[in-house]
Amino acid sequence: MLKVLRNLKKSWLAVIIIVILLCIQATTDLALPDYTSKIVNEGIQSGGIVKTLPEIISKKDMDTMLIFTDKDDEILSNYNLLSENKSNYDEKILNKYFGNDYQAEENTLYILNDISKEKEDELSKIVINPLMEMTTITNEETAGKIKGKLLENIPQSQRPYIENMDLVEIIKLMPKEQKDLLLGEFTKQIDEMSDSIKEQAVVTSIKQVYKNAGADTDKIQNDYIFKTGMQMLGIALVTMICAVSIMLLSSRVAAKLGKTLRDKVFKKVISFSNEELNKFSTASLITRSTNDIQQIQQLITLLFRVVVYAPIIGVGGFVKVLTSTDNSMAWIIGIAIIAILFIVGTLFIIAMPKFKKLQDLIDKLNEVSREILTGIPVIRAFNKEKKEEARFEVANKDLMKTNIFVNRAMSMMMPLLMLIMNSIMILIVWVGGHNVDQGVMQVGDMMAFIQYTMQIVMAFLMISMISIMLPRAAVSARRINEVIDCVPSIQDKKELKKFDPNKKGLVEFKNVSFRYPDADTEILEDINFTAEPGKTTAIIGSTGSGKSTVVNLIPRFYDVTGGELLIDGVNVKDVSQKDLRDIIGFVPQKGILFSGTIESNIKYSDENMSDEQMVKAAKIAQATEFIEAKENEYKDPIAQGGSNVSGGQKQRLSIARAIAKDPEIFVFDDSFSALDFKTDSKLREALAKNTENKTVIIVAQRISTILNADKIIVLEEGKMVGVGTHEELMKNNETYRQIALSQLSQDELDKKGGN
Repeated sequence: MLKVLRNLKKSWLAVIIIVILLCIQATTDLALPDYTSKIVNEGIQSGGIVKTLPEIISKKDMDTMLIFTDKDDEILSNYNLLSENKSNYDEKILNKYFGNDYQAEENTLYILNDISKEKEDELSKIVINPLMEMTTITNEETAGKIKGKLLENIPQSQRPYIENMDLVEIIKLMPKEQKDLLLGEFTKQIDEMSDSIKEQAVVTSIKQVYKNAGADTDKIQNDYIFKTGMQMLGIALVTMICAVSIMLLSSRVAAKLGKTLRDKVFKKVISFSNEELNKFSTASLITRSTNDIQQIQQLITLLFRVVVYAPIIGVGGFVKVLTSTDNSMAWIIGIAIIAILFIVGTLFIIAMPKFKKLQDLIDKLNEVSREILTGIPVIRAFNKEKKEEARFEVANKDLMKTNIFVNRAMSMMMPLLMLIMNSIMILIVWVGGHNVDQGVMQVGDMMAFIQYTMQIVMAFLMISMISIMLPRAAVSARRINEVIDCVPSIQDKKELKKFDPNKKGLVEFKNVSFRYPDADTEILEDINFTAEPGKTTAIIGSTGSGKSTVVNLIPRFYDVTGGELLIDGVNVKDVSQKDLRDIIGFVPQKGILFSGTIESNIKYSDENMSDEQMVKAAKIAQATEFIEAKENEYKDPIAQGGSNVSGGQKQRLSIARAIAKDPEIFVFDDSFSALDFKTDSKLREALAKNTENKTVIIVAQRISTILNADKIIVLEEGKMVGVGTHEELMKNNETYRQIALSQLSQDELDKKGGN
């Protein structure tokens, strides 16, 4: 898999941008739960009051609060009394709580100075108790109860006077010992409160202080919720932009990787000799360059989000849970992770072997389909449709069963994981609800915890999904690497030689032998002959005697395993394959045409070839008759594989293509088999006139095709059993004589087939 991923270096800039965007997205996603908590805790429950220290307080409330503390000077030194001199306070604070048109009376309002965060925290600790005691005492219901208890201990004669006084005024008149005793109960209750409850209580006190000062508390709350909400929208917008950009870039990187891999696989396959092409079946090579690469592309599209994003979200969410919120429920996340890993691990163990088998079954299905579609005429001729349908059904059913098994296993994963997610959410609400009820947790903190937990669980879900895709992609990557890493058995040497111009067109077989890879016996043994320029060398023999193998050695489709093959006086292994094939015009046993036009097929060796050269080649190949009968002549279309022309027309176009190349050496591998005798005769006659200085090597089954050859090589079971002209072989070679008499009568042979 890593070898495949190394191809991403061509998209390194896009990958870096994706990683940066993923980090930004993860950071913004982790920030959103905090804002949810703020809106609930501070915006709704606290009325938009963030600080535990009042920024404004009326002179009356300040005087009252100072009753409950002995740190008057320390508190007052951090506040300024509103006066005509506006330089001693921040007008923004007044605008925040009263609006721009506020006109306050002098010496009625204290405004907090611009102090540091450390100083603010220190002052808050001093103010919190007296502030809560003040708001408790000034509450009508609480004040009434306390006042009633005090009146019980006061003589009847003093009660009318005391009843008309506020509780605060009464406390001011109390002796210090009595006052401390009364307030000590409140102080004790406050000290026993948890930090969360104390924070909520002091915010309630500050809200009352603001109301007493005439501030618009509804405006404070609405402004806070609007500001925080807009911040959340901004963060969500950044997240959306990052997510869209990441998907676009990931898709682009994945598509580019797919293109790179297809390009590498195709170029490697083009460089393969017949040995490698036989090793990898055509169906398998097609699957590897399409379906397997598609699996890699799908993985890459999601891989960045999992490799970069999921760990950041998982770890970051866990850290946030431990630091930013109440961590008493962190154990719930541990339970969720263990449950997810158990389910994914179980499915992974069950499905993994099937992933490996899946791609092989796709290969098998492609191979069977290709073979059946190619052989449809034969299948119909022998009425074997049912048999082939049954063979296809077996391959199709095997693939279906494996797919069903894998899909069933995978389809179970999502419902199970959703069950875990919903169960965890219920558990959080149940535990968190008890914590809220007990005052150890705020509602906003519980909501943030739910969001962080879902983010952590989703991160593990993403890792789980990629872990399911990874095995199949790994199998595909291995199959792709098998092709890319395969070293062709036929390669050019580092130091190459040039052809000898004095031996132009000379083909020499010197003690050549050949065996196919992994074969037990030699296919060819001790082949010795020379094909000279200006002469025609023919090769004939029974089926399986090695005729095609001999000519396949000339353009190095295979390499000889013994002896030497020289062309233009140089061993073919010592020259480049391109230079070698440039001087050879090869016509294979099976005529192969490419989709396009007649013109594009004849001009295949050189697109810039002149029309005169093209027409001349078509005339020599006896193809002009049927070409000119077509509506568009040379512009007439050719279907894929030449399916819209006959076998004889296909062969003639293949021959014309080789002639148009004008090479030094012509190799015809039984290329006249589909031609009638008349066309065959005319073609050979025209070919002889136009190849006077060329080397012509013909493999043939028909004696009539090679009667006039300058040299005939007779093969039997991979060995040369005769060399000579037709007349010489008829006299001296029994193998040749038997082949000849099986095709022509003695009179026809004596007349050289009537030619």
